[in-house]
Amino acid sequence: MSIPELERDAPVADTAPPPSSAASKDSSPPHSFRPLIMRLHFYAGILVAPFLIIAAVSGGLYALAPSMEQLVYRDYLHVDSTGPAVPVAEQVGAAQRIRPDLTVAAVRPAASEGETTRVLFTDPSLGESERRAVFIDPATALSVGESVVYGSSSALPMRTWISQLHRHLHLGEPGRIYSELAASWLWVIALGGIYLWVQRYRTVRRARARGADAARLFTLDRSARGRARTLSWHGVAGIWMAVGLVFLSATGLTWSKYAGENVSELRTASSWTTPTLNKKLAATPTDSSGSDGHDGHDGGHTPAAADPGLLDRNVSELDIVLDVAASNGVTGAVEAGIPADAGTAFTVTETRQPWQFSTDSIAVDGANGTVTDVQRFADWPLAAKLTSWGIALHMGLLFGLLSQLALAALAVALLTVIVRGYILWWRRSPTRGTHRVGRPPVRGAWRRIHPVAAVAVVVGTVAVGWFVPLLGLSLAAFLLVDVAVGAIGRARANRPPSANTAVPQ
Repeated sequence: MSIPELERDAPVADTAPPPSSAASKDSSPPHSFRPLIMRLHFYAGILVAPFLIIAAVSGGLYALAPSMEQLVYRDYLHVDSTGPAVPVAEQVGAAQRIRPDLTVAAVRPAASEGETTRVLFTDPSLGESERRAVFIDPATALSVGESVVYGSSSALPMRTWISQLHRHLHLGEPGRIYSELAASWLWVIALGGIYLWVQRYRTVRRARARGADAARLFTLDRSARGRARTLSWHGVAGIWMAVGLVFLSATGLTWSKYAGENVSELRTASSWTTPTLNKKLAATPTDSSGSDGHDGHDGGHTPAAADPGLLDRNVSELDIVLDVAASNGVTGAVEAGIPADAGTAFTVTETRQPWQFSTDSIAVDGANGTVTDVQRFADWPLAAKLTSWGIALHMGLLFGLLSQLALAALAVALLTVIVRGYILWWRRSPTRGTHRVGRPPVRGAWRRIHPVAAVAVVVGTVAVGWFVPLLGLSLAAFLLVDVAVGAIGRARANRPPSANTAVPQ
C-alpha cells in the first residue's frame, strides 16, 4: 500500500449513508475516536481559523512590541547625558512643574545609566488604565517629552494599539469575543491535530517494515508529493508547535471575559490568587475616611481632592522610601506609588523585566521610613507564580528578545499550518476536479465509539463547555449546522428523480 493511499482521509459525502455503509467506508478500527476527532478538527479548523489568523498576526506583532517600543520611542526612553542622578524627588518635582494641572501618582526611576525616569500622573481625560507619563533625564532633571502609557506594563501608544488590536480589535468589550473564541478553540484544534497525526503515523508504520518510518512523526516526508506533502508539512509543523499553542490558549483564557471569570473564581476558591500588599496605615486625624486613595480610581476618593501640601510632602519623602525598599531587597526596575493622603503608605514594586522571575513589593510609611508590609514572590502560591510567569511569557517579557522571537516564530508557523489546512480542505475530493471545495469527513462518527466512551465524551464536553462558555456555545452551533446540513443532504438523496431525468435504456 502506498503512503498517499494511507494518508487519504475517509471518503467524503454530505449525505448520510446507512450505518453499515458509513462504517465500511472508514478504515478506522472499531470503537475508534479518530472519525469523531477528524470531523471536529475539520469543522473547527475551517470555521475558527479566520479568528486564529487575526490572533496570530496581532499576537506576533505584540510579542515583538517591547523591542519595537525601544526603537520607536528611544528619544523618550534613553538619554545621552552622563553623571550622577539628581534625587528622585527633584525629578518628580520637575515633572510636576511641567504638568501642574495633574496629580502625580507614581514614578519609575531610571534603573540604569542612559535611561529616563518615568513620572506618572492620573489624567481624568484618559481612558481606563491609562496614565500620563513625563520622561525626565535623571542627570539634569529636564523633561525629554511626555506620552500616554497603559496598564501595569506602562506600555507606550504603539504597543498599546497593538495590544488592543490583539485583545478586542479596537471594538471594546464586544470585540473580546473574537479573542476568547480563538483561545477557546486553539487547544482543542492543537490536541486534536496531535491525535490525528500520531494515529496516521502508527498506520503508516504498520504498513511498512517496523521502524523504517520512525522519524516521519517529527520530520517532513520529502518523498511525498501533492496533497500528501502538504499533509506532511501540516502535521509535522503542528506537532512541533502544539505545546506552544496550548500554552497560548491557556494563558489567553485567563485574560478572557467569560472563561477568565471562571478561572478567577477557581483560583479564589483554591487560594491561588496573587497576594495583595496592605497599603493602609493606622488611622490619623487627617484620614478617618478609610479610603486608600489608590490611583484615584476607587470612586470614593480621588486625587483631585488631595491636599497639595500633603502630596508635596509625600513627594519629598520618595528618596527615603526607595532607600528603605532597596535595603529590604526590592531593587532594580521598580515603580513607587505616591500616596495622595496621610492614611496610605508608599508602595514600591519590582516591575516585570526580562529574565526576572520574581517581583517583590513593599509598603513603607514615608513619615518615619517604617516598613508596614512586604510581599515576597517566594511566598506566593505556586499557581500564582505560574500565572505570573505565564503572563510575562505570553507578553514576550520573561526571556526578553529570545521569547519575543520565539513567539513571533510560533505565530508565523501557526499561519503556515492554517494555510496548509485550507489547502487540504480545498483538495479534499475523491476525484480531482469534481468539487469546487473540499467536503467534510464521513458521517457516523458517533457510531464508531463505544457507548460508555460516548457518554464520557458528552459529560466531559458539557463540563468543559460550562467552564469555557464560548467553546460550548460555538460547539453547539457547529452541531446544529452539521445536523441541518445532514438533514438537507438526506432530503436530497431521498428525493424522487425528476420527470425530465432521462432513464437509461
